[in-house]
Amino acid sequence: MKPIIHLRSIADLNHLVQSKTYHPLVAVIDFSKTDEYMEEGTRISANFYTIMFKNYCTNKLRYGRQSYDFQEGSLICIAPKQVITLDTETEKRSDMMGWGLFFHPDALRGTSLGEKMNDYTFFSYETSEALHLSDKEKLVLYDCIQKIENELQENIDAHSQTLIISNIELLLNYCARYYGRQFITRKDTHSNTVAKVEKLLKVYFKSEDLVSAGLPTVKYLADQVHLSPSYLSDLLKKETGMNAQDHIHYFIIEEAKNILANTDQSIGEIAFSLGFEYPQYFSKLFKLKTGTTPVQYRNLC
Repeated sequence: MKPIIHLRSIADLNHLVQSKTYHPLVAVIDFSKTDEYMEEGTRISANFYTIMFKNYCTNKLRYGRQSYDFQEGSLICIAPKQVITLDTETEKRSDMMGWGLFFHPDALRGTSLGEKMNDYTFFSYETSEALHLSDKEKLVLYDCIQKIENELQENIDAHSQTLIISNIELLLNYCARYYGRQFITRKDTHSNTVAKVEKLLKVYFKSEDLVSAGLPTVKYLADQVHLSPSYLSDLLKKETGMNAQDHIHYFIIEEAKNILANTDQSIGEIAFSLGFEYPQYFSKLFKLKTGTTPVQYRNLC
């Protein structure tokens, strides 16, 4: 296995693709104008956020367990410290277009965007959950990229940082809007996923895994339906109004209500049977979700 190329700075990135550094914390790269060929199996990790779009393929890449290429003209977003692996292929097109936006977290410090970055959960999606863009959407994002690139090449003044960051935020907000559209257009597929998740939880809460392995996690559910935890949570939120953790809590509380109403088990016994290590955690969650303690609920039944 090849060693990981770790890109600590924007300068490291520009050196790798032989591009000029205009800003120490932000870069825009036109992939159709760079010699980006790398050996098959090359692994890269970066200390900065990455957003990439291509309508052609000179590389396939693997991110996590998934394999992905850019032939469909899709966009991917990668958080800092993630590892991608390149599998080399070559394809030439007359309309080759590709760009990358790269920005270091330090560029966002002290800005409103820095406080919002955790809201852009698509940076934690798998590449198989990439954003598939319409021609109109591609143009909108490219317009944002051109504005950022133009600003990077201007002489730095008192407005430079504000304009660069505001355009990055604009691009991210468009990505959030387009992902919202994609969730809607894939509604039938996502409805099947919701049904699968609900079935998984029903089976899990009736199995011995609950006592031996503890409460189900969002990662467990995501692995079972072959999605990333962030994508699954966002999908469920769009479809049902509840994220993945909310679904787990819902099944816990419903199962607890059944036990409280139909048995005389102690609160500690119920907590243990539901996968809780400590009864007080169960009681705290139950009251948070129902407004009553387990004992109060039982007395009302």
